[in-house]
Amino acid sequence: MHSTRPLLSRSGFGGGGGGGAMNLRPENLGQEALRLTGNLCFALFVFAVLVFTLIAATYHPDDPFLHPSSSHLTSFLTSTSNSTFISTATDSAPLLTGEDFINSSDVAVPVLSTDPAPDLSSSTDSATSDSSTSDLSDSIALTVDQDDASPSCDVNAPIKCSDRDVYNVMMHATIDGFPDVHIYRFGKPVPAGPPTNPTQCDMAWRFKPKNAKRAALYKDYRRFDISRSSNCSYSVLNIGDYHTGVNARKKKGGKKSSRSENNFKIIGVAKPIIVPIVGETVNDTLPVVESESKFSTGKYLVYKGGGDRCKSMNHYLWSFLCSLGEAQYLNRTLVMDLTICLNNKYTSSKQNEEGKDFRFYFDFEHLRDSASVIDQHQFWEDWKLWQKKDKLSMHLVEDFHVTPMKLANVKDTLIMRKFGAVEPDNYWYRVCEGETESVIQRPWHLLWKSRRLMDIVSGIASKMNWDFDSVHVVRGDKAKNPALWPNLAADTSPEALLSTLGDKIDNGRNLYIATDEPDTSFFDPLKDKYTTHFLDDYKELWSENSDWYTETKNLNNGIPVEFDGYMRGEVDMEVFLRGKKQIETFNDLTSDCKDGINTCKNNS
Repeated sequence: MHSTRPLLSRSGFGGGGGGGAMNLRPENLGQEALRLTGNLCFALFVFAVLVFTLIAATYHPDDPFLHPSSSHLTSFLTSTSNSTFISTATDSAPLLTGEDFINSSDVAVPVLSTDPAPDLSSSTDSATSDSSTSDLSDSIALTVDQDDASPSCDVNAPIKCSDRDVYNVMMHATIDGFPDVHIYRFGKPVPAGPPTNPTQCDMAWRFKPKNAKRAALYKDYRRFDISRSSNCSYSVLNIGDYHTGVNARKKKGGKKSSRSENNFKIIGVAKPIIVPIVGETVNDTLPVVESESKFSTGKYLVYKGGGDRCKSMNHYLWSFLCSLGEAQYLNRTLVMDLTICLNNKYTSSKQNEEGKDFRFYFDFEHLRDSASVIDQHQFWEDWKLWQKKDKLSMHLVEDFHVTPMKLANVKDTLIMRKFGAVEPDNYWYRVCEGETESVIQRPWHLLWKSRRLMDIVSGIASKMNWDFDSVHVVRGDKAKNPALWPNLAADTSPEALLSTLGDKIDNGRNLYIATDEPDTSFFDPLKDKYTTHFLDDYKELWSENSDWYTETKNLNNGIPVEFDGYMRGEVDMEVFLRGKKQIETFNDLTSDCKDGINTCKNNS
């Protein structure tokens, strides 16, 4: 009997005998219950860890481009899987890009310092702190008023732009003059010119519109006319038009711009977010391999041939991002063809046009700084130079069914995917179909719209002081096709627009009309109630004297670049999307379906 008691006490509950009964005495129950509870909790913890590990290993999030909340996307692409592309023929609207998926509420703009005396001699931008812009305005006004007691001075002497009081009054005038934006940071004032004017200074600032629905910061730089009174106080007589303060614009350097200078990093969120700064000098020079050793030790991926050429821009991007996604999965540099064949629906000639530059439409600087890419012309020059000498090898793939997973262990310097002539099997995006779609995620966050085009958008909005409402009026061929759109023509007539907009937009408002109606005089009746604005009212922003014209001409080897249909559509819609109130054709103006009769999607 005594020999069995230790065993029973270890097991907790014995099968019989006096030992079991003695182990269930009241003084032992608490310890046994505590031990069993601990064992149970540990078992549950191990089980939870195993379940979490399995979920983490098998879960693959959807492309953000195809997220159900992105309702605009379903109008561009309809897909039975994440990888299959089906074009919506009736819609030629520009595609959404990476910056469109950033939540604007995440872009918290730091507010300005109330200190009216930054060190202008050593800093190109003023510091920031946690006070409000209204506090800043009061502080600056107080500082300027205090100068009223200053001794008399020469009112005709040249204005010293680096003077702290000049800086303060310029900031004060800017904040008062642009009440619909949040100022993030001011640059230091600099003398205007050429020609030099002793009463003018240029100053730049970064800002975010107060009602912004798109995640971005903007930069403007303007020319200020300044006067000095006999007691040495200053006042701003006039602030010039958008981007007139050219001396305050950061000059383009010879080296590649850093991401921190031309983009803005939001770090107060779960995952750091990079957003564009529209208006900064663009430096989208092509990357160059630093040395032979760098080139020879690199790994590359190139796509050749295929049937994607001259298709719609949506089709092009769907395929291009597949290739970029595979390159990232394989940890290889993507060899890019930066020339684009523009589809005839975007051209004035109504013919497909070769020779367009990727940089006309998209932000290559952001792509270059965020991913490993190289221009194909540069790559093949280096390949011919060093391939035989350094015994560089190539792995050829001619079947899109060969998945990226099967290429993960390829050691060759170059993997070339070669596509044939039979459509649709020669579309690049076929690589990302089937089992690959759960592995290759298209990196939409790397593709942004051209900041040169977005600067035109900013210019148009700035000329309306970012205080406007907008309406998108689709007419064109759809209004001429009553079989598919029976009510569209009547619902978008001037009389119908006046009736519908009267309940949505206040009288006297700035109204930007984004439309495919070629004759804007069609909307003249709306001028009795609103101040109307159209894209072509702002042609100077892409005319021969504009920054856009000069910079794109330089990219195009001195040949002027047409402001084509894709650019027009992109700028028109981006301005529309910056209106305080936005009225859509197929959501607000007509009961017709966007893609024709009986195609309306059930929102339930």
